[in-house]
Amino acid sequence: MTKAQEIAYDLREQIQSGALAGGEALPSESKMMSQYGYSRETIRAGVRLLIEEGLVVTGQGQGKYVREDYPPVVWNWTTLESRSRHANAVEGRTAGDQWASAIAENGNAPRQEISVSIVVPPPHVRERLGLPADGLAVVRKRIRFIDNRPYALADSYFPQELVAGTPLMEPRDVSAPGGILASVGLVQAKYVDEISVRMPTHQEAEQLGLPAATPVAEHTRTGYDADDRPLRCMVTILPGDRHKILYEVSTD
Repeated sequence: MTKAQEIAYDLREQIQSGALAGGEALPSESKMMSQYGYSRETIRAGVRLLIEEGLVVTGQGQGKYVREDYPPVVWNWTTLESRSRHANAVEGRTAGDQWASAIAENGNAPRQEISVSIVVPPPHVRERLGLPADGLAVVRKRIRFIDNRPYALADSYFPQELVAGTPLMEPRDVSAPGGILASVGLVQAKYVDEISVRMPTHQEAEQLGLPAATPVAEHTRTGYDADDRPLRCMVTILPGDRHKILYEVSTD
């Protein structure tokens, strides 16, 4: 190993063993220079390797910290947004946004920052919604927090002519028995899900506070009515260090 790799190896071992805990500051450069007997530049090169791996993050000023672990959230896409969950909401066992209800049921505090606008949607969303090239969509953009930590981005697109004048145009949490779409006569009869894994864009990394080397899952769910007319396309960005996706699939 090079000297820098030797330093990275030793610090990595300390992190993985728990000797350096998540959120803890690394020893100062001066202390590591004394400990390893190498130059400041070599120390920095070793730490830089761990930053590139995503094990170490840069904090305020010049501080370097062990990447903090996020408690994982399990997304059960088999039941989330299901008709049975909406029925439970009517009976008062869950309330409001179905994502927020699921998080609250686990004993955590959900919060969302919401903005609403009318846009020309991205090409893949336009295709899912069956819109013409100049077709417009209403988009509800949400940054989703759990216990005040950013966990996911969720952008829901709707054909403008379907939701104009409905509560979906309001830039706040909105809900209705059976779901907002169903409350205005637009009942989603089925979903089509697509999942891809990629590195985040610069904007996504900033919004979610992602350390380096953190991949994300992009989950696209398109909802259709009984006549196969697309009603909604929701694109959710899930950082790989804080999510697990669960499906239950029948063998019939």
